[in-house]
Amino acid sequence: MNKDIFDELLAVVRRKNLIDKTIEWSGGSSTYLNELKNEIIEVEEELPLNRTCYLEDELADVLWDYLNVLKCLEEEKGISTCSVFKRAYLKYNERITAIENNISWEDIKSTQKNKLSMEYESLLNKTSE
Repeated sequence: MNKDIFDELLAVVRRKNLIDKTIEWSGGSSTYLNELKNEIIEVEEELPLNRTCYLEDELADVLWDYLNVLKCLEEEKGISTCSVFKRAYLKYNERITAIENNISWEDIKSTQKNKLSMEYESLLNKTSE
């Protein structure tokens, strides 16, 4: 995959986010979350039809809505899109590495859940100080 095209897509998402702030139809992340659900249904409907270009178009819509959710949640909840991508890489790289080393999916998920819980507790402790 070409990193440049992904960066260009993120730039279009940022432009769209600026437009959304000036129009009434957009309800922020909730708008895009609803659209994401609809687009997943459209992907499912397209699968049995074996029309690659239509399937890719629907998958593009899923990606578009997901990236817009991230952009909205940056402003609404203070998340970091970069951090989401980093977490996805670390999480699934760790899971796949575990599987490659004969560690069960359930065991690695449990370990990861514990790490996440510890991270959250640490953040709570910092904010209460």
